[in-house]
Amino acid sequence: MKFSQIVYERPDVDAVAAKMEKLTERMRTAGSAAEQREILDAYDREAEAFSTAENIVYIRNSQDTRDAYYRAEQDYMDENLPRVVNADAAFCRALMESPFLEELKKELGSFYFEKRGNSVRGMSDAVIPLKQEENALATKYYEIYASAQIPFAGKNLTVEQIRTYKADGDRAVRRAAWAAEGRFFDSHRAELDEIYDRMVKNRTEQAHRMGYDTFVDLGNIRMNRYGYGAKEVRAFRRQVARDLVPLVTELKKIQAARIGLSGGKWRAYDDLVLFGDGNSHPAGTPADILEAGKAMFDAVSPETSEFYRFMMDGELIDADSRPGKAPGGYTAFLDTYRAPFIFSNFNGSGDDVEVLTHESGHAFEAYTASRMPNLSRTDQEFSSETAECHSMAMEFLTQKWHRLFYADQRGSDKYDLAHTEDTLSFIPYACIVDAFQYSAYEHPEWTPEERNEEWKRLLAEFQPHLTDYEDIPFYSRGAGWQYKLHIYVNPLYYIDYALAAVVALQFFLMDNEDHEKAWDTYLRFVKQAGTMRFEDGVRAVGLRSPFEEGCVKDVAERVMAWIRAHQRF
Repeated sequence: MKFSQIVYERPDVDAVAAKMEKLTERMRTAGSAAEQREILDAYDREAEAFSTAENIVYIRNSQDTRDAYYRAEQDYMDENLPRVVNADAAFCRALMESPFLEELKKELGSFYFEKRGNSVRGMSDAVIPLKQEENALATKYYEIYASAQIPFAGKNLTVEQIRTYKADGDRAVRRAAWAAEGRFFDSHRAELDEIYDRMVKNRTEQAHRMGYDTFVDLGNIRMNRYGYGAKEVRAFRRQVARDLVPLVTELKKIQAARIGLSGGKWRAYDDLVLFGDGNSHPAGTPADILEAGKAMFDAVSPETSEFYRFMMDGELIDADSRPGKAPGGYTAFLDTYRAPFIFSNFNGSGDDVEVLTHESGHAFEAYTASRMPNLSRTDQEFSSETAECHSMAMEFLTQKWHRLFYADQRGSDKYDLAHTEDTLSFIPYACIVDAFQYSAYEHPEWTPEERNEEWKRLLAEFQPHLTDYEDIPFYSRGAGWQYKLHIYVNPLYYIDYALAAVVALQFFLMDNEDHEKAWDTYLRFVKQAGTMRFEDGVRAVGLRSPFEEGCVKDVAERVMAWIRAHQRF
């Protein structure tokens, strides 16, 4: 079945909650572990049906935020999802209190119950109204972002579309593009400040009602961080500041020389330009890129070939950037159909290749795990840093076939060098996004100006080359964080990209030496799905945990050596 043919029916949340409550009561009164196992299976079927409906709404609202019907359905989900999440927490609580818990652990594994227990710790009846408000605020932010019609080069562009001009080889053009984008965000300055201020206070109140000191504590639980927390994340960021930032500073000097700025003044709006003769651009339309993806995944492995053809045949990839379409990219999963859906916004730059391979990594994992008969629905669910390993590693494991997207080998080689450099230099940026949120939630009383000052301080620490935005008000006053939708919509998510990048770069280094070994290692990693903690899963396939002292330094130095050896442009 094609995605366009899937019929959506609004789920009756009262009926859904009632079924969940009935199953919860049955769980409490069950007379054996076998009976409780049957209840778990029945519960999963109910959860899958609701999740499918929720994701259909999310996708179709993302595809056109101006569609009144799906906008209303998204409002319905925003209002009612917290009730379902809370009913799920009640069910998990009943499971965790089972007198047959040890017997169930022998069958399902202890990590299965660690994940179920997190559902209990992350939700409460007391915060349902606050979660409803939080969801509505996130949707409002999305609408503002998606409404962008930025006048530039005789066109009206979305935030996604203007990114190509931000990396233009002509310095005047790219500076003007950064300024035009900044004017859009400045035109919504009061709204964006108010939305985030309300979000911080809302999330802080949720944490307090549930007995946590700050939202950082609650947020890490909701992000399903197993075996580590704020202490370990802070230590990881210190590794990055100490061992990686100096290498990125060196890398930016190399980049400046390549684009002819070695003797001039580096500006932040020069950051996206990596080559003097311009960045590489894939050939053809979005449809051409998707078709080239078919040839690529046919070549990578039989597993990826089957997966990608399923996606294309089912119209499960939406790549066009267009007015009214929500920003960014993501992969959603339709449980009922065992079908991933890739949402993205191609803009004609090398980002399109990265987004396709990245989101395909997410989708390949979901496709693979959902077809493994020995995995329960809970076993298929993995924490987000593990999910980002799947996606970011796929970006590198496909590099032998990136030539298929470009008109010549030079364009492909430029993309692979740029992608490797970008991944390394991205890690400090991800640390800024994470550290900024820690500060914001530890100081909920801050004004917008104080938050902007904190963003500028973190830029100076982690990206000292990105502190001079000349006279572009939005960026120079420290409001550039409002561009990053994760800060508003997915709190505390962003550090997962940094952790995953360290793992993905290990796959990159392995792939350079032995592609078959790298692919076999990746496939074993994927097939673990959500059966173990992040660090355990990484170590189980012979890789190092990013939290391990010295890991960042070792990986970064080896990648930097490869970059130095490939400066031929």
